[in-house]
Amino acid sequence: MFKSLAIQIFVFLLIFQGISMLRETSMLGYSESVPQHNLPTLTGDVVSVGASDKPIVVYFFAPWCKVCHMSIKNLQKTYEGHGDIDVIAVALDFAGKHEVEEFVGSHQLTFPVALGNERIKSDYQISGYPSYYVINEQNVITSKSLGYSTELGLQLRVL
Repeated sequence: MFKSLAIQIFVFLLIFQGISMLRETSMLGYSESVPQHNLPTLTGDVVSVGASDKPIVVYFFAPWCKVCHMSIKNLQKTYEGHGDIDVIAVALDFAGKHEVEEFVGSHQLTFPVALGNERIKSDYQISGYPSYYVINEQNVITSKSLGYSTELGLQLRVL
């Protein structure tokens, strides 16, 4: 009985990993340098999307995306628990700034939220939400994901 369950779990994880890898083929590649962008934030500041003095998670979302609503709390917890990383969320495909403000307010986000545009969407090859990249200090992609990520999954990718 236990052996059968273990095999089923293994097969499920193998299929899940395969599907994840297939979906991520549309994204920028590992070890690829990413373009730098300066974007306005909800607070009126300008944030640089790209390399900094520590690894950065660049999280792309759309305020209407149900999966984004479910996974953003995992990003917030990862941000709160790791002072050794930066996080920037980039809103895309929104109707107006108020829509992004409602999303941020409903989730009480404490990291910078930038207002993205079609250029950054194209440069980062964003084809679905949520998508994120982990970028090291040399501005190189070390991890990426498309779709829901657990808090543990995020933490493992940023370590």
